[in-house]
Amino acid sequence: MSDGPTYGFDTLQIHAGARPDPATGSRQTPIYQTTAYVFRDADHAAALFNLQEVGYIYSRLTNPTVAVLQERIATLEGGAGAVCCSSGHAAQIMALFPLMGPGCNVVASTRLYGGSVTQLSQTIKRFGWSATFVDTDDLDAVKAAIDENTRAVFCESIANPGGYVTDIRALADIADAAGLPLIVDNTSATPYLCRPIEHGATLVVHSTTKYLTGNGTVTGGCVVDSGTFDWSASDKFPSLSQPEPAYHGLKFHETFGPLAFTFHGIAIGLRDLGMTMNPQGAHYTLMGIETLSLRMQRHVENAERVAGWLEADDRVDYVTYAGLPSSPYAERVKAQYPKGAGALFTFAVKGGYDACVKLVNALEIFSHVANLGDARSLIIHSASTTHRQLTPEQQEAAGAGANVVRISIGIEDADDLIADLDQALSKATA
Repeated sequence: MSDGPTYGFDTLQIHAGARPDPATGSRQTPIYQTTAYVFRDADHAAALFNLQEVGYIYSRLTNPTVAVLQERIATLEGGAGAVCCSSGHAAQIMALFPLMGPGCNVVASTRLYGGSVTQLSQTIKRFGWSATFVDTDDLDAVKAAIDENTRAVFCESIANPGGYVTDIRALADIADAAGLPLIVDNTSATPYLCRPIEHGATLVVHSTTKYLTGNGTVTGGCVVDSGTFDWSASDKFPSLSQPEPAYHGLKFHETFGPLAFTFHGIAIGLRDLGMTMNPQGAHYTLMGIETLSLRMQRHVENAERVAGWLEADDRVDYVTYAGLPSSPYAERVKAQYPKGAGALFTFAVKGGYDACVKLVNALEIFSHVANLGDARSLIIHSASTTHRQLTPEQQEAAGAGANVVRISIGIEDADDLIADLDQALSKATA
């Protein structure tokens, strides 16, 4: 699209990054199912490999279909650039890779998806990195956790599984004061409900598997760079500020400015980690994003109705949905998530662990799967599945206790969803 008018979200989710195919005039973005690209000549090839010219070399690095998706997500998030990769977990490593080094740490929220907690508490140790987990509602604890070896602060905008909404601006102010980037996982909110960069985030990561694709067909991830962070302000980020031996001493920040992180993600991250998104997957996600705003509106409407019904039900101990007027996060939602608090939350079933298992087994419309953000309504008992690797204390901190189930509300008829929960709760608590 041109740099002329400022377009609305609904227009950008269909058109951003896409142009008619120059070879055929195809209106829809083609699936460029190719491994490699023919160079014009030897000088052209050398310029591409030396980062002197932008273009296509090999689909581990760049692909025209994936490039459209990257531009679309970056545009919707208000970022300078983006790099797509194979999954949301890959996106988290891609985001940390240019920032971290042996002995460095990241300060992370305790309210994260269980797999993210495991990745940050266990897996990254193999790189010599570490994580300090804090309740990000306790701003003093966040400040206290930052030390001279901290390289980033990490949180989710709407936390999985509990649906808690994060005060992104408050965390951004703390990160800024410490000269650190704030990384926000915006999977559950999507840029339709929240644009973390507008609230001070440096980087935004997504599992595009979820709401962006919206139909449970492909996995994918994305890292969006705000383009606003000064990577050369200190010596904390040498990968971006210091000479890169693999490119004859090129300095990414000095050379690429606001696109430094994005170019590093492609030229170093995808080159060496190989977490590539395939073009077929990018195509499915592009199709999903075209209806993102329509789906998110219905997700939120349904979630508000279902959560309100559950809160009033005597068989339920509590509901964590931040979109409820009774939620302690109600004012934060109005200020930072004005279009709604998403469609992911938990509720506690009277009868504990056994009742949760019976509930899951009795549901008919809700699908029992380890996913979220689908057009279909989904449910899972986190303590025995997605958060199983965590200690009971970690499960409770993450909002995934033994008496809790997580639901992802889809776009079906809300009355049907309530009826399904009603009959299942009757069986679970009989």
